[in-house]
Amino acid sequence: MSRLYSDKEIVQIITDIAVKNNLKRVVISPGSRNAPLSIAFARDERIETFVLVDERSAAFFALGMAQQSNEPVGLVCTSGTALLNYAPAVAEAYYQRIPLVVISADRPLEWIDQDDSQAIRQQEALKGMVKGVYQLPVSVQGADDRWYANRLVNEAFNTALSGRKGPVHLNVPFREPLYGLKPYLEKNERIVRTINPVENLSDDALEALTRIIRSSSKILVLAGLTAPSAELQRALERFSSLPQVVVLTETISNLSSPNFITTIDRVITSFTEEELPEYMPELLISFGGPVVSKIIRRMIRSCPPVHHWYIGKGEPLIDTFCSLTERIDLSPEAFFRQLVSKSEPVMSDYAARWKMRDGQQAQKHEAFLQTTEWSDLKAFSILLPSIPQGSHLQVGNSSTVRYAQLFKGCPALHTRGNRGTSGIDGSSSTAAGASVVFEGQTILITGDMSFMYDSHAFWNPYLTSRFKVIVIKNGGGGIFRFIAGPSEVEECEQYFETAQEIDVERLADFYRLAYFKAGDEASLQEALPRFYAETERPAVLEVETPRQVNDRVLKAYFKSLQNK
Repeated sequence: MSRLYSDKEIVQIITDIAVKNNLKRVVISPGSRNAPLSIAFARDERIETFVLVDERSAAFFALGMAQQSNEPVGLVCTSGTALLNYAPAVAEAYYQRIPLVVISADRPLEWIDQDDSQAIRQQEALKGMVKGVYQLPVSVQGADDRWYANRLVNEAFNTALSGRKGPVHLNVPFREPLYGLKPYLEKNERIVRTINPVENLSDDALEALTRIIRSSSKILVLAGLTAPSAELQRALERFSSLPQVVVLTETISNLSSPNFITTIDRVITSFTEEELPEYMPELLISFGGPVVSKIIRRMIRSCPPVHHWYIGKGEPLIDTFCSLTERIDLSPEAFFRQLVSKSEPVMSDYAARWKMRDGQQAQKHEAFLQTTEWSDLKAFSILLPSIPQGSHLQVGNSSTVRYAQLFKGCPALHTRGNRGTSGIDGSSSTAAGASVVFEGQTILITGDMSFMYDSHAFWNPYLTSRFKVIVIKNGGGGIFRFIAGPSEVEECEQYFETAQEIDVERLADFYRLAYFKAGDEASLQEALPRFYAETERPAVLEVETPRQVNDRVLKAYFKSLQNK
């Protein structure tokens, strides 16, 4: 431990409790009011610190690190509007169930609203996006102050890490002077632990649920945004072996098996109105975060199942499909582990029917790709299989993640993105943070608008050559050309698609990134090996596709999948 430390006792309380709660990384943005925190974390050899100037990018960077590590990550900023720039990433962390710990410096309470510099109402600025807000005392003057501060910091970490994990906000007012130092005094800081009970359904509850399983010939399991879990994968594979069970997963579900249906949209697109009831479930079991596919949401809402169970530990009542009958307060791993042990096959062709249609749609998919012209869809058909085995994939939002949903068999079994709130801001910064933690290659596929919007992700001294960015340069928000509504109005190009020229090469040069470019199938095939092999710098591959063609190709693709 460094000899000299911040002389603010409350800072030592925060850092010691943070370390004992497995907080190993802190992202700091420069400022003066947060000097006591910055000095303390920088001098604490138990914590790795990262300094990023742009608070919005810094927060997404921390989010990416927490995604990969499954551990809390700290965020430290100065007073004033600095904290407000954390809001997009904190909201994303909330809906992804990720424990970011925001520690903001503040002016003393008596100076708020007194026209003093950087003295805004920041105590509850993130209230709607965090699990808890904790206003710490301005100083520790005695035993009661110390007890109170210790209790609040313990409560913050317990809140972040218990049940449904998520971000919390510690607001810490400091009086000047801010840069005082004192010798670090080793203290046995009190830690309050939450003991989580063993996750088990009662015998009565398990029996009631298994009775429904045994009486249902059509059971649909739907996985939303989920962190990789080997235990959940094994349990679902066993459950999906039952003839009455179909498991639907998405790219960001991080669950893949020959037994699962992993390309939801291309299968459901083929259902005619007459045959749709054959594929509707009697029992729907859903878990995880948001679901990308609008088609599956629309399908289930149009014909609600008899039973719908949502599985999640500490979750609120989430009724995405307007059909919820049971909310089961267990982790998906614990739930399926117990359910599988009691489930038995029943006479049903439900799984066989889904799998047959999945196979038919795969043939149509391949046939269309064989003849289609150069476009976003064609580019994705080359990009996704090219990802090196063992890499981690980060996907941007809007059209990028939706294209990824149309393909199966991607070598990257670990796929993340910002699908909690689904904004385009922060995709690059999140991926950059992920690449710092993961020792293999992190591949980001993003759109040109998102790449430009979050360009401060590359104003970052921690990037390595393991970070690879693929930019789909299609001239703007292409998704608005093939969703109902925007594509039908004359303002589409200016007000929705916002088509504009983005110079990817110049941005890459400005941030000293290795640059590659492809504008057709042949040049993409030629560029990919060199792009992945780049070992000196982070690399950007610009993949240019025709803006006026992409929507036409995608519409033709979905038409080719429809049953005639």
